Amino acid sequence: MSSVLAFPYAPQQAWEMVFAKVKRAVVFMDDACAESLHWTGGAVKLFEAGAVDVKAFSSFEAGATNQPKAVFVVSTLLKGKTADVIKDIISLSAFQYSIVITAVAHSVHLFASNISVEAEGYPLFEQFEEKLCEWMGNMNYTAEVMHASLLFCPLSSHLLSTPTLGRLFPLIPEDVNSINRTRPDKKKFTSLSDVDFGSLPVELQISIRVLVSSLSAMLDILSIKEECFAIGHTSRIIASELANSLHCKNRRKVAQNKASLLFIDRTLDLTGPVGHHGDSLAEKILSTLPSLPGHNSDIMVDMMELTCLRCDKETRNIIAPGCLAQPNDPAASVLWESMLNLKHKEGVMEVRRHLVETASKENLPIKMTLGRVTPEQLSSYILLFKNNFRALEDHCGILQLSLATVQTIKHPDFCKSDSFLAFERLLLQVLGDSGLHIVLRQMLPMIKTKKERRNEDLNGSDILVLLVYIYSLTNEILESSQLDEAEWEVKKALVNVIHDEISSCPLLQRITGNAFSTLFCHLCIVLKSYRRFCCNSVV
Repeated sequence: MSSVLAFPYAPQQAWEMVFAKVKRAVVFMDDACAESLHWTGGAVKLFEAGAVDVKAFSSFEAGATNQPKAVFVVSTLLKGKTADVIKDIISLSAFQYSIVITAVAHSVHLFASNISVEAEGYPLFEQFEEKLCEWMGNMNYTAEVMHASLLFCPLSSHLLSTPTLGRLFPLIPEDVNSINRTRPDKKKFTSLSDVDFGSLPVELQISIRVLVSSLSAMLDILSIKEECFAIGHTSRIIASELANSLHCKNRRKVAQNKASLLFIDRTLDLTGPVGHHGDSLAEKILSTLPSLPGHNSDIMVDMMELTCLRCDKETRNIIAPGCLAQPNDPAASVLWESMLNLKHKEGVMEVRRHLVETASKENLPIKMTLGRVTPEQLSSYILLFKNNFRALEDHCGILQLSLATVQTIKHPDFCKSDSFLAFERLLLQVLGDSGLHIVLRQMLPMIKTKKERRNEDLNGSDILVLLVYIYSLTNEILESSQLDEAEWEVKKALVNVIHDEISSCPLLQRITGNAFSTLFCHLCIVLKSYRRFCCNSVV
């Protein structure tokens, strides 16, 4: 199998190690590994492999008295909170056989424990096995600890994500000051280009090693001899770590396939995550519908339309939400690929085509119409399946993706994205013709409190997104009294808005720490940081 064909199966192969160990076991799994499994086949794969139960990785969970075997699947180092949770679960259970599978390689455990030379075998894993037996209450019980590369989520045949490393963010110029605090005067760095791996904070070093070891494991599966390239300071460090790894050097000697790896700092395109120029249907859905709890790359689809229950708030909470991931449904996977790759209008037409073909196969009385696709039209096609339970079961994947499309188009935020795009284009034009202070003056009337706003107006979170967009596109910010005055007015208006919304907006709570007393200082720091950061980092 060529590396291109094997690419989507690399994460599945890593999960085979887990499936081989779960027979007659209760499985405890953390959110990051659960999300990876979600895109690789879901909990059904565990039950098909013989698991008797699947539970959250929490100190409040435990096995039943008739469940002697446990499998713990975690994405973190086997120390600290992770070790404490495993101990708590085992202490509350009657396990005689415990298996721990971690997504963090043994080499990273050695690095995190300041052990530079690895002894024969896996000493840290063996030590943790002894702890497991101790916690189970009998040193003669059986314990196993192993590593499997479980960090990748195969979102499509050509797209992987690593949700557990979502906080691994590139260094910015301001980070040089914090790094220099622990260095002697004669060895202080003058710029990011001077920073090397050994001078990074320990937590960041561990995160980079986790990423490098996971990439290396995937390249092993694909038998790839890689050539690394980097754009950005942090990417340069990561690429160097991968290229200089002894294991990677050995793999490149025997690998049968070749590939180029390009590492790019996310700070080189800050406008991407906050802009509204993306036009694929999948992007519209992901940015509009609420996230699936515990997940970073999937959303909740309201399935009430296909039930015979009353549609009130209490009933909705007992109906499991639908989602985008349908790895066990070939037809739905084909539609998902189209939604990812096609433009919005073409994607919606593809959804209609799949619904029509599916309804025709089931001999449902569908009335095909030409022209513009409307959410009402798609809903009428979906409702044909409502009382046909066999058809519902056979085509649940297609129906979930179709409902996600309908609910996105009907969502109030869907129309707001067009307004965002219009604002962005207008402000970008003003920025090119005049200066940042004029743009801020134009934005000032948009910053309104709840009492002043209409439905189509922007809220506090929206304004912050626009500010990030504008500051990210400003190549050079010249200090002036006009700019200081404009920023001061924006800060005062934002304080009023955020004070009005902070109790109901999770984003604002994360930014401000839910403390209004420090809010004004936060805003001052944010705007000043954007000035320096965007001038030095954005290309």
